[in-house]
Order: sequence, then structure tokens, then C-alpha cells
Amino acid sequence: MTPERGDPDHKNGKMFGEEAEEELEVEYPLMAAGGGCNGEACELSPGSGSVDGYVCDPRTVLGHSDRQTWSSQMDFIMSCVGFAVGLGNVWRFPYLCYKNGGGVFLIPYILMVFIGGIPVFFLEIALGQFMKQGGVSAWNIAPLFKGLGLASMVIVFFCNTYYIMILAWGLYFLVHSFTFHLPWASCSHEWNTPNCTISFSQACSNHSLLTPSSLSSLTLNNSSHDINSSCMEPEGMRSPVMEFWERKVLRLSSGLDDMGEINVHMVLCLVATWLIVYFCIWKGVKFTGKVVYFTALFPYVVLVVLFFHGISLPGAVSGIIYYVKPDWSKLKDAQVWIDAATQIFYSYAIGLGALTALGSYNRFNNNCYQDAFVLALINSGTSVFAGFVVFSVLGFMAAEQGVDISKVAESGPGLAFIAYPKAVTLMPVAPLWAVLFFIMLLVLGLDSQFVGVEGFITGLLDMLPPKSWMSSVRREVIVAVCCITCFIIDLSMVTEGGMYVFQLFDYYSASGITLLWQAFWECVVVAWVYGADRFMDDVARMIGYRPQPYMKWCWSYITPLVCMGVFLFHLVNYKRLVYNGVYVYPWWGEMVGWALALSSMLCIPLTVLYKILHCKGSLIERWQHLTTPIWGRHHLEFLPPETEV
Repeated sequence: MTPERGDPDHKNGKMFGEEAEEELEVEYPLMAAGGGCNGEACELSPGSGSVDGYVCDPRTVLGHSDRQTWSSQMDFIMSCVGFAVGLGNVWRFPYLCYKNGGGVFLIPYILMVFIGGIPVFFLEIALGQFMKQGGVSAWNIAPLFKGLGLASMVIVFFCNTYYIMILAWGLYFLVHSFTFHLPWASCSHEWNTPNCTISFSQACSNHSLLTPSSLSSLTLNNSSHDINSSCMEPEGMRSPVMEFWERKVLRLSSGLDDMGEINVHMVLCLVATWLIVYFCIWKGVKFTGKVVYFTALFPYVVLVVLFFHGISLPGAVSGIIYYVKPDWSKLKDAQVWIDAATQIFYSYAIGLGALTALGSYNRFNNNCYQDAFVLALINSGTSVFAGFVVFSVLGFMAAEQGVDISKVAESGPGLAFIAYPKAVTLMPVAPLWAVLFFIMLLVLGLDSQFVGVEGFITGLLDMLPPKSWMSSVRREVIVAVCCITCFIIDLSMVTEGGMYVFQLFDYYSASGITLLWQAFWECVVVAWVYGADRFMDDVARMIGYRPQPYMKWCWSYITPLVCMGVFLFHLVNYKRLVYNGVYVYPWWGEMVGWALALSSMLCIPLTVLYKILHCKGSLIERWQHLTTPIWGRHHLEFLPPETEV
């Protein structure tokens, strides 16, 4: 449904004539007191839910600019679910939960949901809906800090670039799953080495046959050397799934300084995934909104199926107990709270600008406050449920292999492409489960990729001058240019040293540090520059009532303090980047990583400095001018009559 245009004869709609149609933005401050309202939207009433003495009917559609909107509100919900619910929920959360004391991790996690996740999640969606702009132009609410939008554009560009590699790997596994015998289930392939073995249980039971020197070497190897090997793997022995992953898929080189050759098969998978993404978003949100109905719901169907299958496996109960068993001593560990905070911002997709872009396609009177709580419940609920699915399978693996469950659980791509493929080889009709799992993996990643690219395109289009030649370029062409640019960068990740490049992007370009920095400044700008009470009034104008005061408290005090505290703790306890517990990145590799991180983080202070230096007047006059919001045409609905002059 598309919002109706304001009546040009109405007293607050006189500027919507032919001359006003050419003006995209007006610099009139929104009146906070005595607020004039559109006669069709609000009526004077002393009742609850009033805004400056007026009650706004959230069902009334106000006049806006000709911006695309969702065909239905469910399109918006499904797109947010598809973007926010992804691999971070299904794999990263369960790992962090068991790593940080099982069920005890849920305490700081839930606390962070309410003091960090929901407030900033709601802030970004509400900002996009109110400003009717993407992740960059939405910060016209405080033009001095428009660098926030630029920073989010840089972050989401990096995310779009490296995140799709997970989909390419998943597609590669999926193609190799259409066989009677999974290629990572045996050691009879050309990529396997003489050290490949599947008899781990036998090797574990024969530990007594090892010599003291070899046992000492094994202990050293397991404790400090190879996080992917379990206690049952003798020194030098490799599982077929590990060799398939490293020698067939990655063709892993010795380090970042040994990039090697390009893997042609991975290039084909990369091309296929980018083509899928392109043809699913090239027509805009009305088409994207339909695609995510499938991509957002299908993973839940698979998760439910895998859950009931998982709990029926021997050893599943012990895995679930390990997942939820509390280790209260972990609660006093600061790292537990840091992991909880970073997981919230990571899984909620905060600071990427994509949520602001999605919110900008809402109707102006959509109840985004209610949506924020619903989406947060879905997001965190998915994380918790996925934990039961994953750990029921890991419990089965531990029972089958005769090892402790902590030896088979890994985080990130390691869990998705090593532990689970190993698990499906132990299941009946293994190829069927492999196909089902990797289809789910692709779907989980694709909808996040859809919305990430859509958010970047929205911000880019909003930045283009309305009468420039670039603004006349078809949307399909701009989307194609962006996809091709990302693809060219991705070619560095399909080489033999590509995994090292991938981890640089993953750790630095969209890590906890950059997202925490972004969330901190978003709260500071809205609460202290624009004004928390003022923004609460704006939200009330949209939804018809004022949100709970706790939102204002979080934006003003709690969330910024939490973000900055975790950010500083990260810096104080900084450690060199290591791949697989073995390879330590060279200094120049870390410099590249910090360049990726600073490329977004410095956008904020440098933009502030540039705008202040290029503005005329005293420092106070510059501040007042640069923090005066730039309103769009739809904001004229709330301007008092005298402002028309």
C-alpha cells in the first residue's frame, strides 16, 4: 500500500504545489509546543496518547513523498526477521552460551537485550520511519553527525562483501551433497592425505598403546595447538571432514602472505550466489518483501524438523544438559558480559543502517514500537531454540565418538562447515540430511544478504542529488554495479589464502568494536543533540502514544555507558588475531584489519570536523546551524500555520 499525498488545498499542505514539489527538503524546525496537526490526521483532545494536546489516529495515512512502501506490514516484519535472524543466531549464540557457563549466559544476555538490543533496534527503525530516508539521509535529523550514516554504509558494504562467502561455501557443500556417499565421510578421495582416518573411537580407546613421548606430544597438541582436533585424535591424524574443508573447499595455504591460485569452482559458486541476490532485490522492496516470506520462514521449518530428529538421537539429552547447565562461577567473569553485549549487537544487526532503510519504507503511522519488541522476541527466541537443535546433535556426536562435548563444539564457520557435516555423516540417510542442512544454511544467509544489499542501495540512492545524471540511472544498473564491485573484492577470498582475508574482514570490518562505536554515537546524537524527549514526541506523532520512559533512559544513559564500557574493555584486552589457534597474523595483516575498522569509525569525527570547519559564523552559531534538522515534505504535516510564511 502506498501512502496518499497530502491535500494541496489544506492549510498545512499549501507547500505541496508545483513549486514545492521541486523541493525535497525544508529547513523548518519541528514545533514542539502548540504543535499544529493535519486536520485529517489529528483532532484536539485531552485524552491519553496526546501529542501537544492533539490525539493522532495511527490508522490515518499522512501525506509523504513518493517513496516506495511495503505492500503490507508483514513484508516489513518478514524482512527484519530475515535480516536479523541469521547464522549468528543459529551457530554463534549456542557456542557462546556453552563457552560462558551454559544457562548462566542467559542472564547477561537477556539483560543486554533490554538495555542495549531493543532500545537501539527501536531507535534505528523509528528513525528511518520518521525521516523517510535510508541509513545516511536519515541523519538529517542532526546534519552535523551525518557521518553516522556514512559509517553504517561502510560497515554494511564490508558485510555484504565478506558475508556472501559463507553462502558460496554452503552452495559448494550443497552441490557435493547430491550423492549416495558424502565426500567428507571417507578418506578415499584425491584430496585426502595418508593421515586421514575415520576410526577416531578406536584411536581413542588405544591411547594406552601410545608411547609416553607421543602421549606428551598429543597432550601438547590438544591443549595449545589445534582447536579443531578432539582428545581422541592422535597427533597427525585428520578427520575426512577437516580435510574436505581445508584441502578441497579452502585449499588453505600457509598464511596471508601466500595467497596462491584462485579456486575456479568457488568462483562459480560465488557468481551463482551473487546472481541470486541480484535478481531478488533489483526491483525494490515490493519484490524483496515477497522473497523473504520464503527465506525467513523456511529455516524455522528445518530447525523444527532437525530439533525433533536431534532429540531422538542417543546422547542428545547430555548435549542439551551441557547447553543449559549453569556454571555460576562464570558470572563474575567480565568476558561473559562482553560476549553477551557483542552478540546482541551482532545478531540484531545494529549499526549497519539496514534497519533504518527498512523502517523508511513503513507507513508513517506504523506502530514501530510494537514491532521492535516482537522482532526482538523472535530474534532472541530463535537463538535459544537453535541452541537446543545444535547441542542435541553435538551430544549425539560426543556419544558416538566417545569424547567430551566441548571438543566438538566450535564457533562461526567452523561449527557450520566442520562439526555439522561430520554429524550428518553419522545419521541415517546422510545425504538427505546434508542437503536439508545446507539449504537451510543458504536460506539463513540469503535473506540477511538481501536486506544488507537493499540497505546499502537505499542509502546510496538517497545520497544522490535529485537532479543529477546519476539519479536518472535505473535502479537495476546501480544494483548491478554494487554487486560486481563486491564480487571483485570477493575474488581475494576464493584464493588459497582467502580464508585469512575472510577472517580479517569478519574480525575488523564489522566486529564488536565497530558496532559498539556506532551504537554509542547513535544514542548520544539522538538523546543529547536532537533531544530524547523531542524524539519521543516524534515517535508519539507516528504511533499515537508515547513509548515507555525506559526507552529514553536507555538512549540517554544506560546504553551509551554499556557500549563505551565494553568498547574500552576490548581495547585494553586486545590480543593479536589468530586463525585456527595456530596461525598468528603478521603485523601488516593486522594493519590492514585496523584500516578496515577505522574506515568506518573515523567517518563520524572526520565528518563533524569537516562540517564545522566549512561553516561560517561563531562556534555556537555553527553548532546551532549544523544541528538544526533538515525536514522532508511529509514533516510539514506537523508544522504550525505560521511556519508556512
